[in-house]
Amino acid sequence: MRTRFHEDLEQLADQLRTMCLRDRAAIAAATGGLLDADPEQYERAIDICQELDTLRDQCEHTAVALLALQSPVAGELRKVITAIQVVANLHRMAALTEHIADIARRRHPEHAVPAPMRPIVARMGAAAVAMATAAAAVLTSGDPDDAAQFDAQDDTMDRLHRELLGAVLADDKDISNATVVDVTLLGRYYERFADHTVEVGRRTVFMAAGCTPEEWTTQHHGR
Repeated sequence: MRTRFHEDLEQLADQLRTMCLRDRAAIAAATGGLLDADPEQYERAIDICQELDTLRDQCEHTAVALLALQSPVAGELRKVITAIQVVANLHRMAALTEHIADIARRRHPEHAVPAPMRPIVARMGAAAVAMATAAAAVLTSGDPDDAAQFDAQDDTMDRLHRELLGAVLADDKDISNATVVDVTLLGRYYERFADHTVEVGRRTVFMAAGCTPEEWTTQHHGR
Protein backbone atom coordinates (compact mmCIF):
# COMPACT_ATOMS: atom_id res chain seq x y z
CA MET A 1 0.00 0.00 0.00
CA ARG A 2 2.76 2.47 0.90
CA THR A 3 4.57 1.65 -2.32
CA ARG A 4 1.47 2.73 -4.22
CA PHE A 5 1.25 5.88 -2.10
CA HIS A 6 4.81 6.91 -2.92
CA GLU A 7 4.29 6.19 -6.61
CA ASP A 8 1.20 8.39 -6.63
CA LEU A 9 3.03 11.09 -4.67
CA GLU A 10 5.82 11.06 -7.26
CA GLN A 11 3.20 11.32 -9.99
CA LEU A 12 1.83 14.42 -8.25
CA ALA A 13 5.34 15.89 -8.02
CA ASP A 14 5.82 15.30 -11.76
CA GLN A 15 2.51 17.04 -12.46
CA LEU A 16 3.61 20.06 -10.42
CA ARG A 17 6.89 20.29 -12.31
CA THR A 18 5.01 20.07 -15.60
CA MET A 19 2.68 22.89 -14.56
CA CYS A 20 5.61 25.09 -13.60
CA LEU A 21 7.43 24.51 -16.87
CA ARG A 22 4.25 25.27 -18.81
CA ASP A 23 3.90 28.48 -16.79
CA ARG A 24 7.42 29.36 -17.90
CA ALA A 25 6.57 28.70 -21.55
CA ALA A 26 3.38 30.76 -21.23
CA ILE A 27 5.00 33.84 -19.68
CA ALA A 28 7.77 33.76 -22.30
CA ALA A 29 5.22 33.61 -25.13
CA ALA A 30 2.99 36.26 -23.57
CA THR A 31 5.93 38.63 -23.18
CA GLY A 32 7.03 38.06 -26.76
CA GLY A 33 3.53 38.64 -28.05
CA LEU A 34 3.18 41.77 -25.93
CA LEU A 35 6.47 43.35 -27.00
CA ASP A 36 6.21 42.39 -30.68
CA ALA A 37 2.43 42.79 -31.05
CA ASP A 38 2.62 39.23 -32.37
CA PRO A 39 -0.68 37.29 -32.38
CA GLU A 40 1.03 33.95 -32.84
CA GLN A 41 2.92 34.34 -29.58
CA TYR A 42 0.18 35.75 -27.38
CA GLU A 43 -2.38 33.27 -28.71
CA ARG A 44 0.07 30.47 -27.91
CA ALA A 45 0.35 31.85 -24.37
CA ILE A 46 -3.44 31.82 -24.00
CA ASP A 47 -3.60 28.24 -25.28
CA ILE A 48 -0.99 27.14 -22.73
CA CYS A 49 -2.88 28.89 -19.93
CA GLN A 50 -6.05 27.03 -20.89
CA GLU A 51 -4.04 23.80 -20.93
CA LEU A 52 -2.96 24.63 -17.39
CA ASP A 53 -6.61 24.57 -16.30
CA THR A 54 -6.65 20.89 -17.24
CA LEU A 55 -3.33 20.25 -15.54
CA ARG A 56 -4.64 21.86 -12.35
CA ASP A 57 -7.65 19.55 -12.39
CA GLN A 58 -5.38 16.53 -12.85
CA CYS A 59 -3.17 17.58 -9.94
CA GLU A 60 -6.13 18.16 -7.67
CA HIS A 61 -7.63 14.79 -8.62
CA THR A 62 -4.35 13.03 -7.79
CA ALA A 63 -4.07 14.87 -4.46
CA VAL A 64 -7.67 14.17 -3.44
CA ALA A 65 -7.23 10.48 -4.33
CA LEU A 66 -4.14 10.35 -2.11
CA LEU A 67 -6.07 11.88 0.79
CA ALA A 68 -9.15 9.72 0.32
CA LEU A 69 -7.58 6.37 -0.48
CA GLN A 70 -4.14 6.34 1.12
CA SER A 71 -4.80 7.96 4.54
CA PRO A 72 -1.49 9.85 4.73
CA VAL A 73 -0.26 10.96 8.16
CA ALA A 74 2.45 13.27 9.55
CA GLY A 75 5.07 14.07 6.91
CA GLU A 76 3.11 12.35 4.15
CA LEU A 77 0.02 14.43 4.89
CA ARG A 78 2.14 17.60 4.93
CA LYS A 79 3.43 16.80 1.46
CA VAL A 80 -0.02 16.26 -0.02
CA ILE A 81 -1.60 19.35 1.56
CA THR A 82 1.33 21.54 0.56
CA ALA A 83 1.20 20.18 -2.97
CA ILE A 84 -2.44 21.32 -3.21
CA GLN A 85 -1.32 24.82 -2.14
CA VAL A 86 1.45 24.78 -4.77
CA VAL A 87 -1.12 23.86 -7.43
CA ALA A 88 -3.05 27.01 -6.52
CA ASN A 89 0.07 29.17 -6.90
CA LEU A 90 0.96 27.62 -10.25
CA HIS A 91 -2.58 28.08 -11.53
CA ARG A 92 -2.58 31.71 -10.43
CA MET A 93 0.66 32.24 -12.36
CA ALA A 94 -1.18 31.03 -15.46
CA ALA A 95 -4.11 33.36 -14.81
CA LEU A 96 -1.78 36.35 -14.50
CA THR A 97 -0.02 35.35 -17.70
CA GLU A 98 -3.33 35.13 -19.53
CA HIS A 99 -4.13 38.68 -18.39
CA ILE A 100 -0.86 39.84 -19.99
CA ALA A 101 -1.66 38.04 -23.24
CA ASP A 102 -5.21 39.45 -23.20
CA ILE A 103 -3.86 43.02 -23.08
CA ALA A 104 -1.64 42.29 -26.09
CA ARG A 105 -4.63 40.77 -27.93
CA ARG A 106 -6.95 43.66 -27.07
CA ARG A 107 -4.54 46.31 -28.39
CA HIS A 108 -3.55 44.47 -31.58
CA PRO A 109 -2.43 45.59 -34.12
CA GLU A 110 -1.09 48.41 -31.96
CA HIS A 111 1.58 47.87 -29.31
CA ALA A 112 0.15 47.87 -25.80
CA VAL A 113 3.47 49.12 -24.38
CA PRO A 114 5.02 52.38 -25.66
CA ALA A 115 8.46 51.96 -27.22
CA PRO A 116 10.39 53.73 -24.40
CA MET A 117 8.95 51.33 -21.83
CA ARG A 118 9.45 48.10 -23.76
CA PRO A 119 13.00 47.49 -22.52
CA ILE A 120 11.75 47.56 -18.92
CA VAL A 121 8.89 45.17 -19.71
CA ALA A 122 11.35 42.93 -21.58
CA ARG A 123 13.50 42.73 -18.45
CA MET A 124 10.43 41.99 -16.34
CA GLY A 125 9.50 39.18 -18.72
CA ALA A 126 13.03 37.78 -18.57
CA ALA A 127 12.95 37.95 -14.77
CA ALA A 128 9.62 36.11 -14.71
CA VAL A 129 11.01 33.36 -16.95
CA ALA A 130 14.09 33.06 -14.73
CA MET A 131 11.96 32.80 -11.60
CA ALA A 132 9.70 30.16 -13.14
CA THR A 133 12.84 28.24 -14.10
CA ALA A 134 14.10 28.49 -10.53
CA ALA A 135 10.73 27.36 -9.17
CA ALA A 136 10.80 24.29 -11.42
CA ALA A 137 14.32 23.52 -10.19
CA VAL A 138 13.21 23.72 -6.56
CA LEU A 139 10.20 21.52 -7.32
CA THR A 140 12.69 18.99 -8.69
CA SER A 141 15.32 19.20 -5.96
CA GLY A 142 13.30 20.25 -2.90
CA ASP A 143 16.52 21.97 -1.84
CA PRO A 144 16.01 24.81 0.70
CA ASP A 145 19.31 26.36 -0.37
CA ASP A 146 17.94 26.74 -3.90
CA ALA A 147 14.79 28.35 -2.51
CA ALA A 148 16.87 30.91 -0.64
CA GLN A 149 17.91 32.39 -3.99
CA PHE A 150 14.38 33.58 -4.71
CA ASP A 151 14.67 36.67 -2.54
CA ALA A 152 17.32 38.27 -4.75
CA GLN A 153 15.34 37.48 -7.90
CA ASP A 154 12.16 38.89 -6.38
CA ASP A 155 14.03 42.05 -5.42
CA THR A 156 15.00 42.45 -9.08
CA MET A 157 11.37 42.18 -10.17
CA ASP A 158 10.26 44.67 -7.51
CA ARG A 159 12.91 47.13 -8.69
CA LEU A 160 11.79 46.77 -12.31
CA HIS A 161 8.18 47.24 -11.25
CA ARG A 162 9.06 50.52 -9.56
CA GLU A 163 11.05 51.58 -12.62
CA LEU A 164 8.08 50.89 -14.89
CA LEU A 165 5.69 52.85 -12.66
CA GLY A 166 8.17 55.72 -12.64
CA ALA A 167 8.22 55.72 -16.43
CA VAL A 168 4.41 55.74 -16.55
CA LEU A 169 4.18 58.65 -14.13
CA ALA A 170 6.91 60.73 -15.75
CA ASP A 171 5.64 64.09 -16.92
CA ASP A 172 7.28 63.82 -20.32
CA LYS A 173 5.44 60.65 -21.37
CA ASP A 174 2.79 61.53 -23.93
CA ILE A 175 0.57 58.48 -23.55
CA SER A 176 -3.17 57.92 -23.39
CA ASN A 177 -5.13 57.09 -20.28
CA ALA A 178 -5.82 53.62 -21.70
CA THR A 179 -2.10 53.00 -22.10
CA VAL A 180 -1.43 54.20 -18.56
CA VAL A 181 -3.98 51.66 -17.29
CA ASP A 182 -2.58 48.86 -19.46
CA VAL A 183 1.04 49.40 -18.48
CA THR A 184 0.17 49.81 -14.80
CA LEU A 185 -1.74 46.54 -14.87
CA LEU A 186 1.06 44.79 -16.76
CA GLY A 187 3.55 45.80 -14.10
CA ARG A 188 1.28 44.43 -11.42
CA TYR A 189 0.75 41.15 -13.26
CA TYR A 190 4.48 40.53 -13.64
CA GLU A 191 5.12 41.47 -10.03
CA ARG A 192 2.42 39.11 -8.77
CA PHE A 193 3.67 36.32 -11.05
CA ALA A 194 7.06 36.66 -9.35
CA ASP A 195 5.44 36.60 -5.91
CA HIS A 196 3.76 33.31 -6.71
CA THR A 197 7.03 31.73 -7.86
CA VAL A 198 8.51 32.70 -4.48
CA GLU A 199 5.57 31.00 -2.75
CA VAL A 200 6.12 27.88 -4.86
CA GLY A 201 9.71 27.77 -3.66
CA ARG A 202 8.81 28.34 -0.01
CA ARG A 203 6.02 25.77 -0.03
CA THR A 204 8.24 23.22 -1.76
CA VAL A 205 10.86 23.61 0.97
CA PHE A 206 8.18 23.09 3.60
CA MET A 207 6.86 20.08 1.71
CA ALA A 208 10.35 18.52 1.60
CA ALA A 209 11.86 19.60 4.92
CA GLY A 210 8.99 20.71 7.14
CA CYS A 211 10.43 24.20 7.69
CA THR A 212 10.69 27.59 6.02
CA PRO A 213 13.76 28.61 4.00
CA GLU A 214 14.68 31.02 6.82
CA GLU A 215 14.47 28.26 9.43
CA TRP A 216 16.54 26.01 7.18
CA THR A 217 19.20 28.69 6.77
CA THR A 218 19.37 29.26 10.55
CA GLN A 219 19.53 25.56 11.35
CA HIS A 220 22.04 24.56 8.70
CA HIS A 221 24.09 27.68 8.08
CA GLY A 222 23.95 29.42 11.43
CA ARG A 223 22.54 32.71 10.17
